[in-house]
Amino acid sequence: MSTKALRRLQNEDPLQEILKKVGGEQQGESNDDDETLGAPSVSKSKKNKKKKSAQINRFELLNKSDNIDDITNADLEELLREEEELLREEDDLKGVDPTTENTAIDKLEKEGIPENYQKKKKKKKRKKGKENKPEATETARGNENGEVEDEIDASLREVNQLLGDIGTAGDYTTSQITYTMKALLSVEHKNLNPDNEMRRIFGSRVIQAEQRRNRNRQRIHQRTTRLAQPKDTWAPYSKTGLSMSLLENRRGYQYFDFDHNSAYQEVQFLFLDAVESLNPQDIVNLLHLHPYHIGGLIQLSEIFRMSEDMAAAAELIEKALYAFECAFHPLFSLTSGNCRLDYRKPENRGFFLCLYKHLLNVGQKGCYRTALELSKLLLSLDADDDPLCVLLCIDFYALRCEQYDFLIRLYQEWEAHRNLSQLPNFGFSISLAKFHLANTDEDLEKADELLQKSLMMYPGVLMPMLEKCGITPDLSVTGHTFFQHSAQTSQTESLKQLITLYVQRTFSCWKEPEVISWLERNVKHVLEKVDSKQPCIEQYKQQRLRRYQGTPRNILRHIILSEIKDVTANLPPELANTPVLSYDPLPPVDSFETYQRPGRPTQAQEASNPLSLFLRSLLPNFNANEPVAPVDDGAVGGEGRNNLQQGVGALMTAMRDLLNNIRPVEPPVENRHNNGEGDEEELDEEWN
Repeated sequence: MSTKALRRLQNEDPLQEILKKVGGEQQGESNDDDETLGAPSVSKSKKNKKKKSAQINRFELLNKSDNIDDITNADLEELLREEEELLREEDDLKGVDPTTENTAIDKLEKEGIPENYQKKKKKKKRKKGKENKPEATETARGNENGEVEDEIDASLREVNQLLGDIGTAGDYTTSQITYTMKALLSVEHKNLNPDNEMRRIFGSRVIQAEQRRNRNRQRIHQRTTRLAQPKDTWAPYSKTGLSMSLLENRRGYQYFDFDHNSAYQEVQFLFLDAVESLNPQDIVNLLHLHPYHIGGLIQLSEIFRMSEDMAAAAELIEKALYAFECAFHPLFSLTSGNCRLDYRKPENRGFFLCLYKHLLNVGQKGCYRTALELSKLLLSLDADDDPLCVLLCIDFYALRCEQYDFLIRLYQEWEAHRNLSQLPNFGFSISLAKFHLANTDEDLEKADELLQKSLMMYPGVLMPMLEKCGITPDLSVTGHTFFQHSAQTSQTESLKQLITLYVQRTFSCWKEPEVISWLERNVKHVLEKVDSKQPCIEQYKQQRLRRYQGTPRNILRHIILSEIKDVTANLPPELANTPVLSYDPLPPVDSFETYQRPGRPTQAQEASNPLSLFLRSLLPNFNANEPVAPVDDGAVGGEGRNNLQQGVGALMTAMRDLLNNIRPVEPPVENRHNNGEGDEEELDEEWN
């Protein structure tokens, strides 16, 4: 017989007698702490205590130290005979055939099951489909239909009544429920790092190779950030005077501001002087002393970009973002989508510009998902005004990284209050996104309807798009006036800028063969509607002429920063001849400044040095009491400010006047009165 059977049967009466017998034989031999199968100890108190514990716990097992070999074979045979007699008596009472049972051990296991365990087992059987009706217990309550439900079901029912039923698991997938719960402009930290996307596209070998190159360099401990990964070649970050403060909490949003302390303001004044000097070396010298000055990094990045050193330009922008992130407020979150910054404050504009330049650099590397997340972050900082007009490029990055659900959701939620359909890029991109997601004929019909509406509203998109894609259209299209002459005459200059910007940026999304076939089919349907002279055609034409009068300032700022040549060539005349500062392009008209640049001293104050006064006196229009006009570097158009071209022009005019007024000094005439020879001649005349 196995030890398991002995453990199960040790509490039966026949077994207890044998155990007592065995325990009595061993009692006189040893008093070890390890006891055998229920053997009594030496003292009577311990013996009584052991009996009570045996009655309380019927499932007490043998200890590992128990020696089963001490039980004789005769005792085991007697035990088995008594077990069989007990089983026969129970079978006779229940009417069960002993042959149908497995073993005697299984019967004894059933007999030893406690009452609470049997109830749980019966309850499981009822749930599996037994006809017995469930009885109400202390942990069960009845619902409205009279059915019995436990506490968990009742709690779920109450939560569904309060929050609304979200449907069964078959109605919604896990990804759909998770996506719905997130905020529209929420960002994930892992998607802000372009290296993660580079690993997904090209594999980890590309990143590991770059890390091996930098392994031999001296490592400097840098703070870990999300927007930019600090490099070992960067100077250690220290307090630069840039900080962020929390202004208020309003309507579920947190409003922050960047601040400059007095030390940073002094450096800012030196930076403005370096910009006015028109010498890039002055900016480089400034950054040697202050390596994390935001304006200097942006300006020097533009200089490297103009010299076509894109890697150095991108690194300087990342360095500026690193400085910004080190100055973040503890409550400022990049991922929540509810943190706001005011673009009208000059201290905040640098963060907007660095984010936009960074997403352009990342997008040029092919990391479109990272660029999309940066666009969402930039849009969330000032979603109402959108100072850099991110809505003109966010659809492109969503299409390139195949985030069609996000693009459609953005359009559906913002169309009511932002009129996104009035932007040509959204009119065409939404139809393209629906085309890629179309799984049924009904979905494809909706995509066709949106595309046809966009073609009728913006007919000037088709021919430049086909030309950019390198596709020759059909003769029925090129010979029709709707997409040729009518399209050019019925759009304003502002609309032409938007169309050119969209075509130059997103033409790669329309080059796929299935997309071209879909576009061709819908163009034919549009021409049929035009030939039938449907009233919507004339209605769309009047809307094009009435709207798009003038280009908003944020769109002009977007065009300047996008650096698309075909678009920047069509800027308004008032901006074509106006210098644009790289560190602050087209500042808002209602901009406000928290600190003022100190006024320049008058020439009389600067002329305390006699040598300086002498040199200034050489100028033709010199006036010692004339003050120098204050210079304000943020405006465009010369209203109250002295921009760079005007300063250079004034300097050249002064130099030209100086050169014109300089006359060569005539040689001195010899004074014969001071010469001895002249005196002798005069004396001779007088004597004669």
